[in-house]
Amino acid sequence: MKRAHNFSAGPAALPLDVLEQAKAEFTNYQNTGSSIMEMSHRGPEYTRVDSDARESLKRILNLEDNYEIMFLQGGASLQFLQIAMNFLGQDETADYINTGAWSQKAIKEAKAFGNVNIAFTSEDSNFSRVPNSSELKLTPNANFVHYTSNNTIFGTQFATEPETNGIPLVCDASSDFLSRPIDIKKYGLIYAGAQKNLGPSGVAVVIIRKDFLAGINKTGIPTMLDYRTHAGKLFHTPPTFTIYLVSLVLKWLEEKGGLDYFENLNNEKAELLYSTIDSDDFYRGTAEVASRSKMNVTFRLPTEDLEQQFLTEAKTHNLVSLKGHRSVGGIRASIYNACELSSVKALTDFMNDFRSKNG
Repeated sequence: MKRAHNFSAGPAALPLDVLEQAKAEFTNYQNTGSSIMEMSHRGPEYTRVDSDARESLKRILNLEDNYEIMFLQGGASLQFLQIAMNFLGQDETADYINTGAWSQKAIKEAKAFGNVNIAFTSEDSNFSRVPNSSELKLTPNANFVHYTSNNTIFGTQFATEPETNGIPLVCDASSDFLSRPIDIKKYGLIYAGAQKNLGPSGVAVVIIRKDFLAGINKTGIPTMLDYRTHAGKLFHTPPTFTIYLVSLVLKWLEEKGGLDYFENLNNEKAELLYSTIDSDDFYRGTAEVASRSKMNVTFRLPTEDLEQQFLTEAKTHNLVSLKGHRSVGGIRASIYNACELSSVKALTDFMNDFRSKNG
């Protein structure tokens, strides 16, 4: 069976073990004679799938009982609106850290509901870095501080949570969720589209601290967009097959060794790739060194013609989905949890060979 070295930014590569299990169970889930897609979302089989996914997340993140886990539709993009709709009033303020396109989308939605203070922006440097905590201009008594932990387009990432002096963090963790340990106690809410590290597209995981959830005092929120609707219960039919795959990915992650294992693996992959970029000036990283992402490695070649040649030849070596985001160009290698070290080695071998022939 041919499997490409897949560096897609999302939907991204999934673990082969997970795909093989899903293939084996696709038409006959656990000898029931039916696919999990064909079963009631309130039946015992799917109820166990949903419960298993939640319990895996609790173990992986060391979540205590003071957090709600929700599997919602609409991706991270709907969360940009839903967060502000629930947690930001007309005369209230939230702080937003602007580090790229996804932060900007969240800011745009929030401005429709209340005051938005831009605590930091790196727009003047084309979003080539993230801030130190000392650079943040925070609002006393802000409702929350929102940030994007990893920026897929510009290849930047926060090395650790920004310091907010006790104000709850709200985080779009779509592209580095479960890639490393986090200090979950700092978060009022953390959300992530599944299609990077967690599973296929079609669902977003939302984790809300219960005391933060209890702070919602707004009325008139549409039922489906009110987080209280989904707290502790299954309100409507979820994307059952997607959540089934999420459950399998979470089991795979635990079996591999959890967040400590993947932090070490992701560090090793990123170090190999960045050291190849930095060995001379043929390749040029686009993010400042201290802000470099360990999930999305972005770089340029001396000319756009060489970049196109690089992409064309890479495909002949079974290296796919390396084109940078359409808004910035260049090359982007997304090396999420399911991207194996062997794939990164195949890429760096190709990069060294391409440089020797074209440098």
